[in-house]
Amino acid sequence: MERLFRSLKSEWIPALGYRNLPEAKKDVGGYLMDYYNRQRPHTFNDGIPPVAAEENLKILSGIS
Repeated sequence: MERLFRSLKSEWIPALGYRNLPEAKKDVGGYLMDYYNRQRPHTFNDGIPPVAAEENLKILSGIS
């Protein structure tokens, strides 16, 4: 969890912050639900995003 917040702070949040709470919620939500889980490579998963790693696991285990 700590790594997630470090990545969020260092890779995504603007240096000067957000203008308002709705803007922050939308942007951080997009980071977490789209970029971090679907696009960003993760070392733990051999360089693939968590969603792709989960799909691979389902295929290998015969779960669909």
